[in-house]
Amino acid sequence: MRRKHALRRAKDEDDPTSAGARRYEALGRVMAALATEADFIESCRDLTWWRGSDESWHLEWRDGPFASEAAALLAERLAAPGAVTAAGPGGAASAVLDVMGVRFELHAIDPMGADRVRARPGFWRLAEALDTTRRTNARHPWEELLGG
Repeated sequence: MRRKHALRRAKDEDDPTSAGARRYEALGRVMAALATEADFIESCRDLTWWRGSDESWHLEWRDGPFASEAAALLAERLAAPGAVTAAGPGGAASAVLDVMGVRFELHAIDPMGADRVRARPGFWRLAEALDTTRRTNARHPWEELLGG
């Protein structure tokens, strides 16, 4: 019986129409949502992810926002009805989400929180680099790229 279950599970992971594909689609949606947030990506060091033994996904980063802030961001960005639900209590270091029926465990190591990240001096921000209203003596990055 166990062997049959293991064979079925291996087949599910190879079959693009099965639950294995749903797990990877959920990961793709989560990573795409995080990629649109420059503040999140720029503030995190060592952002990593791996599949758990129970077919869940684990996301871990250093510095950056609290895990509960990342969970709220994902819930906002993946706002399709029923796409994201909180699967457990969230805090500064960890949060658990259910995305499309797939469990995501978020782990923040030494988080600073979004407010402290934004207030940190010297933090390079894409929004500031692309700000066309601010006049400076130096050339803007896009002027360097475009040769203007």
